Amino acid sequence: MATSTTPLANDEERFYDALVSRDRRFDGQFIAGITSTGIYCRPSCPAPVRPLRKNVRFYRTAAAAQAAGLRACKRCQPDASPGSPEWDLRSDLVGRAMKRIERGDIERFGVRGVAELLHVSERHLHRVLHEAVGAGPLALARAQRANLARILIETSTMPITNVAFASGFSSVRQFNDTIRAIYDRSPTELRRARTIQRSGSATSENPTPDGIALTLWLPARWPIDLDWMFGFHRGHGIPGVTSTGDLTTDVARVYERTLGLSRGTGSVTLRADDEVDPERPGLWATFCLDNIADLADAIATARAMFDLDADPKRIAEHFDGDTDLAPFFRERPGVGVPGTADGFEAAIAAIVGQQISVAGARTLLGRLVAAHHDRVRTERVLFPSAEDIAELDLTSVGLTTRRAHTIRAVALAVASGELTIDVGDDRDEVRRQLLAIPGIGPWTADVISMRALRDPDVMLSSDLVIKQRLAELGLAQTLHWAPWRSYVACTLWATRDRKVAK
Repeated sequence: MATSTTPLANDEERFYDALVSRDRRFDGQFIAGITSTGIYCRPSCPAPVRPLRKNVRFYRTAAAAQAAGLRACKRCQPDASPGSPEWDLRSDLVGRAMKRIERGDIERFGVRGVAELLHVSERHLHRVLHEAVGAGPLALARAQRANLARILIETSTMPITNVAFASGFSSVRQFNDTIRAIYDRSPTELRRARTIQRSGSATSENPTPDGIALTLWLPARWPIDLDWMFGFHRGHGIPGVTSTGDLTTDVARVYERTLGLSRGTGSVTLRADDEVDPERPGLWATFCLDNIADLADAIATARAMFDLDADPKRIAEHFDGDTDLAPFFRERPGVGVPGTADGFEAAIAAIVGQQISVAGARTLLGRLVAAHHDRVRTERVLFPSAEDIAELDLTSVGLTTRRAHTIRAVALAVASGELTIDVGDDRDEVRRQLLAIPGIGPWTADVISMRALRDPDVMLSSDLVIKQRLAELGLAQTLHWAPWRSYVACTLWATRDRKVAK
């Protein structure tokens, strides 16, 4: 039953079981195409009648299902689910390409530009994507644009024409044709047919002095430890760039930061509900953007910062048989790997944080940001660019001469294009380049890989806390922890106060 557009032959029976049981954990991991109805669904579709096995085809992406001539289910809205965790797990060309497409790089650079960023030809990029996910880069970008457009149509008051360009379409005609082909309705019909706002998908649009403000629901998978993630970002936030509200109150699950995007600047405020609903885990995100065309990039950034595409249950199951680690995953289920809004910022923060406390690093980074902002006086306080860092007197903010040299070397390499630190870059190559810079050792390179490149398999074995925890357990890291060693490290961080019996 598997074809070149459905590379899932080894998983089909497991996927069908997930479809029959409406297993939410598989939402975003595969698409079920129902040939008898001509629609495609998410695994947890609430339709009362389950399709016969012979009528089901499985696809890696919505774009592949669309290429097979199927339309999106109007009931379960299959595209509005957490993203696939596979693209963080895969560090190959397919994984890196999918991350760039999800972020909206096709709209910014075109297929040729994305292929050049990935150091391959357009033809090769088309071939590997078709073989792996059943659709080419343009079809994948089209599916992403359509999903974002549907969310804005159904849950906002944004004029339809504005929706077209906000979701990345180059023309209103292309937008209308795509929406009708995928959802079997025109954009206007979708808006008229919308029902009472569903909790968890409400969007509002309001003009502000800083641009357009939109509030969206970002779905995730259960379990999710939001207290850990907010706590991490609160502790590592850079003064001026980030805000976590008044920490003397109970409002701890709020995080706000500025964003430097491709077409302008913006900010995002992430909030958690008072109680996390296992049936609807996720976050509210309010984006304020200079240019609404940056929305897809801003959403991808927010999701990465809070690791919302992870599959915590699958990760914990990997360690069920490990008598040493399983108790930690049971004690703090759903600990994610905190991402970053900008790879260069994460690199500089990691270098500044070498061998000093988190609070000390925050102070130095805050001074660095203030020194830059005093020069440029922009309305939004952004982390300095590589070009800006290269021009600053870094020792004046309290950095040692040696550390200042390391930071300037990284800034010059990034400014020249010699080094890029992005989720779409080759992790091994970036690590090699980083380690070649004097002053950057394994710990720094590993932190950058884990947070900026979204590598799920970094153990951070040279980290002081991790070394202490492993010593308490009498363990050295083992290969069978792969490919989730980043989650082991974060879980050990999260449970650092736990008394370990010797």
